[in-house]
Amino acid sequence: MNIEEFRACCLSVKGAVEVASLQSRKIINYKVLGKVFVYLEPEPEDGVVRAYMKCDPERSVELRDRYDGVNPDTFKTLMWNWVTLASDVPDELIGELVRHSADEVVKRLPKQRQAEYRAL
Repeated sequence: MNIEEFRACCLSVKGAVEVASLQSRKIINYKVLGKVFVYLEPEPEDGVVRAYMKCDPERSVELRDRYDGVNPDTFKTLMWNWVTLASDVPDELIGELVRHSADEVVKRLPKQRQAEYRAL
């Protein structure tokens, strides 16, 4: 998946917005209801574009075992993965992981905010 396809995929999530990170202008955040579901560095120094996405821990283990393009974060948590866009991870799965990341963020919001999201 190229970066423009990825950005379009992120923005296709209901209520998603794209904003520059406050910490680093080199990072783009994709948010729903003010909560980040994807971090993207569109112009990395090594030239390898990766997206940082939230994931169900059990699914993270499965994905990391199956795909070289799905890797743990620097803290080795199971809640977030680095996904390399140009890798062995199929484009369809990357799109699914974007939606899954947004769902993971929304389900951790208070019930009132979840209802607000469903009403969008």
